Amino acid sequence: MASSLRPLAVVTGASTGIGRELARIAAERGYDLVIAADEPLIDDTAIYLRGFGIDVLPVQADLSTTGGVDDLCARIQSTGRTPQLLLANAGVGLGHAFLDQDPADWRRVIDTNITGTLFLIHKVGREMRAADAGRILIAGSIAGFMPGSFQAVYNGTKAFLNSFSFALRNELKDTAVTVTCLMPGPTDTEFFARGDLLDTKVGQDEKDDPAEVAAAGFEAMMNGEGDVVAGWKNKLQSAAANVLPSGFLAEQHRKMAEPGSGTH
Repeated sequence: MASSLRPLAVVTGASTGIGRELARIAAERGYDLVIAADEPLIDDTAIYLRGFGIDVLPVQADLSTTGGVDDLCARIQSTGRTPQLLLANAGVGLGHAFLDQDPADWRRVIDTNITGTLFLIHKVGREMRAADAGRILIAGSIAGFMPGSFQAVYNGTKAFLNSFSFALRNELKDTAVTVTCLMPGPTDTEFFARGDLLDTKVGQDEKDDPAEVAAAGFEAMMNGEGDVVAGWKNKLQSAAANVLPSGFLAEQHRKMAEPGSGTH
């Protein structure tokens, strides 16, 4: 990627869904991009984004591994520029009961959603702090507000990210680096197919538009806000989760995510 006067944004999980929409918004606003995903489709996304007249460097990397994060960071460093924006959106889900899951599958959820995300934020965040400039968007979820029966590990990772984002934001309050947590609800992406959740109620119910979710998150980040819950239904649900008993919330989540809970 040749050096330019345009600012640089890094977007992970950018091949589809919310991540692709976040990258599109950044491109529309004149940011050059480094985009990453664990699938070849990231190259097609790069072709699409170059249509906005900006430079795009696609990186296919498995961010559940230290090697994948190191590869992405090396590619960012190869641009010779410090990112102005880091949109840490990469994440995976997993349905079914915890004891029925393969340990390799639930470990990948933890390593992608938490470990890989933290390694990336640690490396890029240090550069931002040194430059005393930058904005970080972390993809949390309203799922982090409730015990996730039949999505127990996924919801746990999102609870971690929701909490971590506010802690990091506080640690950076005396700098010009901001941290924002995007907390979407069920969104119309490939998440439910990839997580084997298509036979569940939540997998079959109407979902939010990823473009609208991304727009809400991007605006909150640019405004330096601490968090944003996308969609009024999700705002109500997250507010209720703060006052309802955990056992009740776990039972309600069971009704949404238990295998076979869908109508077809």
